[in-house]
Amino acid sequence: MNFDWLKKYMPRGLYGRAALILIVPVFTLLLAVSVVFVQRHYADVTRQMTRVLALDLRLLLTEVDRAPDLESALANLKRVARPLQLRTQLPVDPVPHRYARKFYDISGHTLVRTLKERAPAVRAIDLVEGRHAVQLWLDTRHGVLKVAFSRDRVSASNPHQFLVLMAFVGLLMTAIAFLYLRNQLRPIKRLARAAEAFGRGEIESYRPSGAVEVRAAGNAFLNMRSRIERQIEQRTMMLSGVSHDLRTPLTRLRLGLSMIEDQSEVKDLERDIQDMEQLLEAFLAFARDDALDDLRETDLAALVRDVASRAARSRRDVSLGDIDVPGTVRLRPMAIERALGNLVENALRYGTRARLSATSGERSITISVEDDGPGIPEDRREEALKPFARLDAARNQDRGSGVGLGLAIASDIARRHGGALRLGQSDDLGGLRVDIVLPL
Repeated sequence: MNFDWLKKYMPRGLYGRAALILIVPVFTLLLAVSVVFVQRHYADVTRQMTRVLALDLRLLLTEVDRAPDLESALANLKRVARPLQLRTQLPVDPVPHRYARKFYDISGHTLVRTLKERAPAVRAIDLVEGRHAVQLWLDTRHGVLKVAFSRDRVSASNPHQFLVLMAFVGLLMTAIAFLYLRNQLRPIKRLARAAEAFGRGEIESYRPSGAVEVRAAGNAFLNMRSRIERQIEQRTMMLSGVSHDLRTPLTRLRLGLSMIEDQSEVKDLERDIQDMEQLLEAFLAFARDDALDDLRETDLAALVRDVASRAARSRRDVSLGDIDVPGTVRLRPMAIERALGNLVENALRYGTRARLSATSGERSITISVEDDGPGIPEDRREEALKPFARLDAARNQDRGSGVGLGLAIASDIARRHGGALRLGQSDDLGGLRVDIVLPL
């Protein structure tokens, strides 16, 4: 059986689901016990007490019916009704023709049914007029007899006490269990916060605690975090070392080429050396990506305007779109500035216009860079985010070339903030639209 339709009504959080698992069985148990107990136990008690009352009514009717006249019947009625604690009136007119009870009066239903079976002379029963009283009308030789008595004679006087006690104990046990459950879930939430912080590039203090399984997951996370940190450090050192070691032979090559008298023959070689140096700079920039700066509160709107104004000073075709972001956002300003610089440079390399905008939603902030270039086909956008990827067939290379790290660096910076880099098409400019989505 498919229960997918039920998922949208279920809690999404761990606390909500755990509370649901805890509350539903307790509530179901209390409800089942209450219904069965009230229907069976109190119904049986009411039936037995009503049968005893029916014997009293039969005695009362016998004394009234054997009296020769009304005066004698009233004397017999007074003599018998007082010890039985019954209030009587004879004769009575008019007589209601009904069996009145409230719809939720379960024991009242049993009372009416039992009296019909055990006391056929009963013409009407009223369980509504008096809150704790029962009124009966019976046929006798001398007219209709009205009998009134306390409801406690035919029903248990304190059924609510059991229900209240059971509800109180159930709520108390649920509260105690929920407190215990919260203590068990707290280490899981701490682990989730530490993992989320590490995804943003932060190292949050974390010590495994809680149940054995949670401790095992926490230790596995710490080991994984240590391995990733070592790998990042080794990658940075390797790229930095390779880039640094290659600078020396390139410098010697440039020096040797400068000593050749006929410079017309070495222009192509110098251009190759320049491209190699640019590639090494990109290597170093990619390696330094992990150590740009720390997270701090930053005026994102001012940062975006500053990037646009610096680009506009050298190129007049950079403009600002909508800027609608909170006052300050916790991020790495130098890293975001570098990512935006790379995206603006790419936009101006492959197009003639660029536009920056920043908007905020409920859970994220989106910084967009749009251009009027040829864009990137949808089926090649994932490939474009890979390091050193150059989509010559998709982008116009007449305006200069890069080394294919601009989008990769921007994507890496977005991921280290816990966000993502998305490629799309600009609705207004018609070219590529690059969105840096950062979580709030």
